[in-house]
This record gives sequence, structure tokens and C-alpha cells, in this order.
Amino acid sequence: MKRFFFPASAALKFDKKRPVKALVPVVRQRRGYGFRLASVLVTLAAVEILVLARPVSAGPQKLQLQASAFQPGGFIPGKYTCSGENVSPALNWTGPPRGTMAFALIVTDPDAPAHTWVHWVVYNLPSTTRQLPEAVSKAAEIQGGGVQGSNDFRDLGYGGPCPPPGKPHRYFFRLYALNARLKLRSGATRPEVEAAMRSHILAEAELMARYGR
Repeated sequence: MKRFFFPASAALKFDKKRPVKALVPVVRQRRGYGFRLASVLVTLAAVEILVLARPVSAGPQKLQLQASAFQPGGFIPGKYTCSGENVSPALNWTGPPRGTMAFALIVTDPDAPAHTWVHWVVYNLPSTTRQLPEAVSKAAEIQGGGVQGSNDFRDLGYGGPCPPPGKPHRYFFRLYALNARLKLRSGATRPEVEAAMRSHILAEAELMARYGR
């Protein structure tokens, strides 16, 4: 039986080539994996950009209160004070929440010398109401629906700002959206109205203005 012998140089060449051939598929596989990973990252980045670019839908509208005669933080014209005609300003509002059954309005002056002075109390305005006209009557019931309470002048309806001479006072108009009508007769005081509506408030809007003499 003949035996074959390979030169040492041939064996050396064989050993050098072998690992190269074995590594080529591994290198190619790793390169392919890296390419796929890069493709996935690019796709994810593109999706993130699309999500961020998508317009954000607006949330539910917030209850807002406005007056046609003055701006928030502005000064109340003399017409609506004890120095003028002493009539109520026109008010309007938007954005009542779902489930609103009635509105209440309370106007106060926290800068009064003795205590927070109550200028106007209104409640049981119908849920469809979106405004109060100028110069609301001082009658117990408001035309179109709603009842008026007592102010700190011991009158029904609106009593305008009437601060002592000096630094202007702040007047807060607060509107409440309620999920029920209040079981109160006309002439109720601010504490009585606040107690009755405490567990029925769905939303609140505030408008502050100033007046001084």
C-alpha cells in the first residue's frame, strides 16, 4: 500500500487557508445582521417622528366667563358702580361641561374693610343660559330663568362696587356649573348657596376686575 506524503509547506498553506474559509460566512453573517439592525433602527426613528408630528387633539373646552365692558384684571367702568348707574354688567360664558343642569354666579369683594363683601348672588340659571344682559332687574326671578339672592347691601340682585376712597379693590365674578338645581327660594345668602351647591359643582370660572374711588 502506497503512502502519500505532503510537503510541510503544503500543510502550512492548507492550515492558513482553512481558518479564512471558515470565517468568511461568519463575517458575512455579522455584516448582514448589522445591516438589518440598522434598518430596524431607522424604521423606528421614522415612526417616532411621525408620532411626534401628529397634531395633538384638543381636550374638553374649559368653562370661561367674560364681560363685555371690561377685561380680566382691568377696571370696572363707573356705570356699573355706586358712583354711576349701579347696574349689572353684561356677562357671557362658554364651555360648560357635560351634565350641567344649572349655573350659579357669586360676585364678591375680598378687599372690603370688615369682611368679604357680597355684591351679587344668582342661582338656578337654566343649563342653556350663556349670558346675562346688562342691567338685570333686581326682582327675585330673572327673566328667562334664574333666581337672585341677597347681597350685603341687604337687597336682592346686583349691588355695584362702592369701596371707600383709597386703593382700588378687586371684584371676583365666579360662575359655577352645577349638576343639579338648588332647592333654595329667592333671597338666599352667599353661605346658603355655597352650602347647597358644595357637592354639585362640575366646573368653575373666575373673572377678576378692579375699581377704586
